[in-house]
Amino acid sequence: MALLDNNKDVLPLSSIAELLTAKVRTLKMYEDKGLLPPKKDIKKLYSINDVKIISFVHYLASVKKINATGIKYITEMLENNMDEKNKSEFLDLVESKMEKLSGIDVTDVEII
Repeated sequence: MALLDNNKDVLPLSSIAELLTAKVRTLKMYEDKGLLPPKKDIKKLYSINDVKIISFVHYLASVKKINATGIKYITEMLENNMDEKNKSEFLDLVESKMEKLSGIDVTDVEII
């Protein structure tokens, strides 16, 4: 059995939206505002590691109600000030907190 490569770009935004129970339009809005990991490929596929960042962005926007400027600042701090191990542990912690939220607690965001 081959090991999974969490950095390989394999998921389109539509699949990620389904995983997050969000609208594709919302994720595209995040993308347009530069909140998602940048992709140069026309297909714009995302990796498992990208999904963690995307879910964090969605959490900040939909649960914490942080605007795009605030989210950019937070994600830039995460990228610039944490090594991969600490960043991964932090995102895992956020993911575990998000799993405890009910669907009622997380509402899809149309405008941030």
